[in-house]
Amino acid sequence: MPTRPPATTPAPSSNQGRRAALAAFLGSMLEYYDFFIYGSAAALVFPTLFFPTGDPTVATIGSLATFGIGYVARPLGGLVLGHFGDRLGRKRTLIITLTLMGLSSLAVGFLPTYAAVGWVAPALLVLCRMVQGFSAGGEAAGASTLTIEHAPEGRRGLFASFTMSGCMGGIVLANLVFVPVAALPREELMSWGWRVPFWTGFVVLVLAFVIRTRLDETPVFVAETKTDEPPALPVVELFRRQWRDVVRVTLASLFAVFQTVMGVFGLAYATSDAVGLGRTTMLWVSVMSNVAAVLCIPLVAALSDRIGRRPVWITGALSSSVLVFVYFGAISTQNLVTIFVTGAVLLGVAYSGMNALWPAFFSEQFSARVRFSGFAVASQIGLLLAGFSPTIGYALMGAGSMGWVPVAVFTAGCGVISAVAVYFCRETAHLPLAKLGN
Repeated sequence: MPTRPPATTPAPSSNQGRRAALAAFLGSMLEYYDFFIYGSAAALVFPTLFFPTGDPTVATIGSLATFGIGYVARPLGGLVLGHFGDRLGRKRTLIITLTLMGLSSLAVGFLPTYAAVGWVAPALLVLCRMVQGFSAGGEAAGASTLTIEHAPEGRRGLFASFTMSGCMGGIVLANLVFVPVAALPREELMSWGWRVPFWTGFVVLVLAFVIRTRLDETPVFVAETKTDEPPALPVVELFRRQWRDVVRVTLASLFAVFQTVMGVFGLAYATSDAVGLGRTTMLWVSVMSNVAAVLCIPLVAALSDRIGRRPVWITGALSSSVLVFVYFGAISTQNLVTIFVTGAVLLGVAYSGMNALWPAFFSEQFSARVRFSGFAVASQIGLLLAGFSPTIGYALMGAGSMGWVPVAVFTAGCGVISAVAVYFCRETAHLPLAKLGN
């Protein structure tokens, strides 16, 4: 099928590019702060507060399943928000995602617990989590699309990487907020302390909202809408023209299993009776690892602008698949030095080989007419497995000191699949913006 010639696009403004990168950083920081304070709470306090079954393992699995439910809503959010992002514009849609995430997270901080209202409490928790997931389904796609369409040629990887720097910054912030909260006496932690992290994100919400409202719409979207009507159903055009790219990006998205297995399952496993490490210790592991990632992500992204996305990604995926065995082995033996060092190298360096690149790389696989939808739909389908990987991890975990091995095999397998999928993707680092997806 012949492709429509690309619209003539004005050169991106460097000022708007920097502003878009800042907006992506702050918006993603809020999104992932909110998304991962839920993960910390699901591992540490929600089993007791919302799922008091009498069996700690069953309660933990139920709590972690609500973390995964947020990922169930992400493909729907990607579909709906992608539709509006390709029809109405990147900027307006991103303001919607920001508002939904901020308000739903604030609501979690005011929820009654199971002791107060029974099963209504976990039902409300699931509802808030689904709104979080719906919002997150459009956030990464929108922020990445907006940023690469404002970025200077040859630096799309670096500019778009601020989306993920913001994500990792949000996870750092989430863990830093939870460190003093987790150190509270148990009675105070369970009564009011766990609510504080859900309230404090409101400050970031206001700041990010102000910056996003001051952004211009991207030149690419404006040029497209001037030369042709946006597609009535972007997702239909997406699957008609670029279904192979959807499949490849979906499989590549399995890389995110590393983050949820380490950040949520790893936290629950390490602090369980089977291992017995302290909550605060493991939160500091997460803080140090994500600080390393914040520093490493721009460097890795800039490297991909020079040598290409695929070699950097594949190296990161395969090295992460090896290091995950070292990390869980260290947890099982309570070797704190190895836990801290491996956590920083795995999440901060090796995983950044994928995490720094997907905002630009996934966006670059699709044409401008369906870019928001393509990124959102394809990535969120793949991320669905990542959302349930902590629950899968608990289901796979065996008995004894080597019980973590099946979990590591599952995680490494996802990394290998991601590497193979990226091998078959187009190399896009040096393609002009107007030729992407054509």
